[in-house]
Order: sequence, then structure tokens, then C-alpha cells
Amino acid sequence: MSTVLIVGDVITDIIVMPEGPIVRGSDRRAVIRTRPGGSGANQAVWLGSMGVDVRFAARVAESELAANLAYFRAQGVEAVLAADRVAPSGVLISIVDSDGERSFLTDRGANLNLCAEDLPFSLLDGAGYLVVSGYSFFTPGPRAAVMALLKEAKTRDIPTAVDPASVGFLREVGPEAFLKWTAGTGTIFANLDEALELTGSVDLNLQMQTLGRFYPRVVIKRGVAGAAIGGRGGVTLSLPSPVSEVVDTTGAGDAFAAAFLAAELSGGKPDACLKAGIAAGAEAVARIGGQPARRDMPVSS
Repeated sequence: MSTVLIVGDVITDIIVMPEGPIVRGSDRRAVIRTRPGGSGANQAVWLGSMGVDVRFAARVAESELAANLAYFRAQGVEAVLAADRVAPSGVLISIVDSDGERSFLTDRGANLNLCAEDLPFSLLDGAGYLVVSGYSFFTPGPRAAVMALLKEAKTRDIPTAVDPASVGFLREVGPEAFLKWTAGTGTIFANLDEALELTGSVDLNLQMQTLGRFYPRVVIKRGVAGAAIGGRGGVTLSLPSPVSEVVDTTGAGDAFAAAFLAAELSGGKPDACLKAGIAAGAEAVARIGGQPARRDMPVSS
């Protein structure tokens, strides 16, 4: 199986699950947990847990470099991390509603300084897939670096994929700009909100047709409704999601993308890839945090 190269963020997720509405100026009891996260990091760790050879490129605070390298190594991930001497590593506060939906407060820290020196073309040596997190497109420096890497991957005929990652940041830069920057990427993995923001339509078939003008393959993650695959001609396959308990939806889309790609690299057909992605997403929402159970810690929270 070929190596998958993931480019994205390293983030520490602080997950807050309040017992009720936040009381302005006072206390509210809550379950608070700290977990490793970041869209790219989540995808890399899920792939590693599935036995896929995965290489992950990102940027972290110099003081946390050794700890991060050790962590990813323990999760079966070859991490190629640049050390930032000034900026801290990224931190995200995720406030989880009673139905498992999240709201984020994000400080991307060192991730904002990702640059071309951090992403040499040699990262593509031996790679059979390049996956880029949408977060890398939302600031000029990282955007230039990942666009150059995507261009090089295309010259080498390496399949590519992008995940928009954040509907909030999509709104800030504008869907037209994001589509321009990422057009020609082989596959887009978008959730319902991202597909709506990028196309302006709630109709699944129209979303597929619109996004298919920019990406040869479109995969839309539909949450409790399952997932669908298609392109310029519209939906070609849609599958439902199993009924499952929702604890925390953080990282469910990352788990989906990882399992979809793992199945594809194993020779799976589109239906098998969708089924694998949906199953991984269902597993992810049943536990706290955006990554599978760590190999160096118990599953209990």
C-alpha cells in the first residue's frame, strides 16, 4: 500500500461539554477533556490506526517538537514537523452541545507559519496520495506552500484530495477564492455545511454538479444521513449512516476521509469506500475527541 502524505494542523483540543447553557458571569458544571487534534493530525492518526503508511507534515512550537514526534510515532505516523521558535502550538476550544454538535474557538499558533521550507517536494517521494487540510488555505503563507506542493503532486501523477475543514473560515475568505485555489484537486471531502457554503444550494445533486466543475470526484459527508459520492453528472452513489450514539462529533469527518482513502488504497470500490468512511465516522462520534483511542493511553475518558 502506498504512503499517504497529509498536510495540515497540529492542534490541542480542549473539549468542553457543559451540563446546560453557559451562565454569563458565573459557573456552569462541565466535563472538560484535553485531546490531541487538528484536522490533518486527526486524519493521519486515523490512517495510522488502520495500518496505512502515512506521512504527516505540519508545524509546532519548538518546545513541543520532541513530544509531538514521539506521540505521532506511537500512533504509527511518520511525522515531519517543523519547529517554530516563536509561536506556540495551536489550541482549539470545542464547546459541545447536548446533541454532540460543536462550536470552536481556534488559535492556530505555529500552524499559521507553515511555509515552503516546511514542505519540500521530497515529501512526495514514495507517496501514493496527497491530502491537504483546508485550514492550510486560509492564510497566505501556508496557502502558497500547499498550492506549490499540490502542483508538484499533479506533475508526478500523484492523486490529491482536499477537505475544506472549516465553514467559518470558508465564509471569511469567500467560496469563490477557495474554489479557485483548490480547483483541479482530485477529490474534495466536504460536509453538509461546507457543501452549502461552496455551492449556495441545499440540493445534494446540485451540490455534486456544482463542485464537480472544480473537482473530478466529490464526496459529501452528510452526518446522520450518511454520505454520497458523485461529480459533474450529479450523485452516483448515496449510502445511509447506521443509528449510533452521538457523544462528540469532533473529528468525525477526518475519520471518514481516512477510512475512505484506506479502503480505496486497498482496492475497494466506491460503495466499499463509502461504507468504510461512514463506519469510521460513526465510531468517531461515539467517543470524546477527534482521534481513535491512543495506543499509549486507556480508552476511558
